[in-house]
Amino acid sequence: MGTDAPRSKGHRRIRRLLIAVGVVLSLVLVTAGLGVWTVTRSFPTLSGTVDIEGLSNPVTVTRDEAGIPQITAKTAADLFLAEGYVHAQDRFWEMDFRRHVTSGRLSELFGESQVGTDTFVRTLGWRAVAEQEVALLDPVALGYYQSYADGVNAYLDTHDGADLSLEYAVLGLQNPGYEVEPWTPADSVAWLKAMAWDLRSNLDDEIDRALLSTTLTPTEVNQLHPEYPAGAHPTITGSQTVVVPSAGAPEAAEPAGEPTAEPSASTGLDLTVEPASVDSYAGALTELRAALGAIPELLGPAGGEIGSNSWVVAGSLTNTGMPLLANDPHLGPALPSVWYQVGLRCQSITADCPFDVAGYSFSGLPGVIIGHTERIAWGFTNLGPDVADLYIEKITGDSYEFDGAAKPLLLRDEKISVAGGDDVKIEIRSTEHGPLLSGFDGTTYQRIASDYPKAAGLPTASSGAESGAEASGVDLTTYELSLQWTALTPGRTASAIFALNQATDWTSFRAAAELFEVPAQNLTYADVEGNIGYQAPGLIPIRASGSGTLPVPGWTSEYGWTGYIPFEALPSTFNPPSGYIVTANNAAADPGSPNLLTADWDLGYRANQITARLQELIAVGTPLTAELMSDIQGDNYSAIAAALVPRLQEVRLTGSAAEAQQLLDGWDYQVDADSAAAAYFNVIWRTLLKDMFTGKVDDGAHLTGGDRAFSVVTSLLGQPDSPWWSNPTYGTVGQESMLRRVMTSAAAESADLMGSDPTDWQWGSIHTLDLKNASFGESGIAPLEWLFNRGPYELAGGSAVVNAVGWDATQGYQVDWVPSMRQVINLENFDDSTWINLTGASGHAFHSNYTDQAPLWRDHETRPWLFTPAAIKDDAADTLTLKPAA
Repeated sequence: MGTDAPRSKGHRRIRRLLIAVGVVLSLVLVTAGLGVWTVTRSFPTLSGTVDIEGLSNPVTVTRDEAGIPQITAKTAADLFLAEGYVHAQDRFWEMDFRRHVTSGRLSELFGESQVGTDTFVRTLGWRAVAEQEVALLDPVALGYYQSYADGVNAYLDTHDGADLSLEYAVLGLQNPGYEVEPWTPADSVAWLKAMAWDLRSNLDDEIDRALLSTTLTPTEVNQLHPEYPAGAHPTITGSQTVVVPSAGAPEAAEPAGEPTAEPSASTGLDLTVEPASVDSYAGALTELRAALGAIPELLGPAGGEIGSNSWVVAGSLTNTGMPLLANDPHLGPALPSVWYQVGLRCQSITADCPFDVAGYSFSGLPGVIIGHTERIAWGFTNLGPDVADLYIEKITGDSYEFDGAAKPLLLRDEKISVAGGDDVKIEIRSTEHGPLLSGFDGTTYQRIASDYPKAAGLPTASSGAESGAEASGVDLTTYELSLQWTALTPGRTASAIFALNQATDWTSFRAAAELFEVPAQNLTYADVEGNIGYQAPGLIPIRASGSGTLPVPGWTSEYGWTGYIPFEALPSTFNPPSGYIVTANNAAADPGSPNLLTADWDLGYRANQITARLQELIAVGTPLTAELMSDIQGDNYSAIAAALVPRLQEVRLTGSAAEAQQLLDGWDYQVDADSAAAAYFNVIWRTLLKDMFTGKVDDGAHLTGGDRAFSVVTSLLGQPDSPWWSNPTYGTVGQESMLRRVMTSAAAESADLMGSDPTDWQWGSIHTLDLKNASFGESGIAPLEWLFNRGPYELAGGSAVVNAVGWDATQGYQVDWVPSMRQVINLENFDDSTWINLTGASGHAFHSNYTDQAPLWRDHETRPWLFTPAAIKDDAADTLTLKPAA
């Protein structure tokens, strides 16, 4: 056959197939190339030189392999301008998303689905208060905020859309007309309002008590909201008494005590003031609870379970002869992490450039929130004082009653812009106490002014029948809820950050703390002179009467605020004889303190365990080291397990439940990730809370499984015939019957979740963390979630455990709040300090620093925290020089 003979049909088919494959491969390569380009085009420039408008001198930005920047500048203005630029490089989408949340403008990004959230946030008025605070800033602090904004805007001048972050490419598919606005100082300050909201202390407890009081006696309500066990757990500035050896001896059950019989004595709500029962505003309370549950929580789940650990030990107890300070704030998991690690250094420390500080910042906010200067170190935990009160207001039309007179409501109209839709106009109403939080639908928060009176069982002002009713003398008054909250008063916290960042001793530190008004925090302190200390700052109201634990009548001045506790009267201690200070959201002072801070402290299980660990080491003469501080941060001892397991082992079981019960024999009560006993116990714990309270109280009295649930159940262990152990829904009568049912059900659930062999069960297999992008991470669109989310990570720890990897027992076993970062600061040599972030420095999906710290965080490892210029230079992976533009 000649060479020019026609090819066979088989050859032609192969050729066509090869062409098709080539086309497909080409499309795949082009698509992959476009995908890689789209993903990586927003990655920041980390080395070389960049010209920046507004700089007066060159600024050096060095980064280590984790991408953590250390910024060195000649002037303070250049320093904060560079911080703004670097934050925008790594995290601008996060910053832009946050400012839309805090100003009630999410609808501009995502459309009408966010109108309800925007309405609620605007009712609270975060942005309006932030703008007032900016106006009150002194010229120097305002200059720092403006320099920071200039740095952000310098980055925006050369980057737009997907060049800023991958999220903008996704947003463009839904909202192609969106344009990024310049950054302003108010955008930064408004973030402080979000922080205050997520740490708002006992507002949820206040609602819960009121709703429980509609079906329970005062004694039963108090049993579900126990007081702080000061005789058993330590207070920060008072007793250091602990009950439990950390190694695992069972905790003695705490006595239930004698609850106060009269609600007015313990709650401050005296219903004899007016014949208005809780039933008349229960609808508004339920509605508000639904609203609170769905508003974005930028720091994580708010309420009684959120917390933090921080403690400091004196040099007399350490291996170096100088203090050690540990801190791990517990917040909701976020991707990227809520924290951004950074160092800020003036080339020479002068009055005009006084900063040499490193630690954890918030992207969008200048300065360092938690960390150390060249002379002092500090840590934060939430003090948790009662700084928010609900008032029951008598509303008639556009007026409200106060001390027998009708006063006009303060009315404010606002317009919400909606991507892809029409603008929405809302009316915000306020009394002298604060904004009215009634009139929202629990799902969408749309203000429906005529619906609230119906919920209260009262006439509405919009129906024709009511006009006749009004004419015939029918009272058209409705009961609504207003909120008085310290964060709605313009304050000085925006200046406190800079004061902290240049403090050099205890005196200047306390002066800075005095400015930190909202949210009120526990501040631990150490310095290079060997001193340690503690200061509680914040605006904490003084009430004319009542304790702030229930909504109070707003139509009388009898329950109003008369001022704030003076700073000098707030809890504080300096160089205590014990040589250590432990703060873990436990009570700041012993009972009998002249000033009421709150009736709803964290109940002290974490503080108890940290104190016990320190006391044990001190008692045997073991010098405390940075490594031991990190080890305590990872402590997995469960106090409720120590109290409950001995009783569980006494329950008579058969079959697979008896086999599972054997896992508890010899267990050390450590909720480790690979522990079978921890897995079974926690399934028991969740089942117990559900079965004890289902059908008896609304939503299980919001017992999510943490410190309050621990205390409630522990107090009942010595009362086997208490009615709380019986539940007609499940046919249980008494403690033995309830525990048998629960352990049997838990064994079956554990087998479904983890397999039939109990020895293969592992706590970490069901106690998992999914790191989710705050904006697109829960979109329900699988490809988007794949782009931005990471995990799951199998974790140890639990609620009210020092390693506070918490979970909500009303929802499941998944992780809901975490130690958002960990630090141990060595005052003898700052270069020997350690730190770790939850995720990484970068907010760019697929960047090498997006989640590079997460595996270390999961395994409870830390990274060296270098501080001195020489050490930073030796460790630098990239160096970027920012130069003044010609």
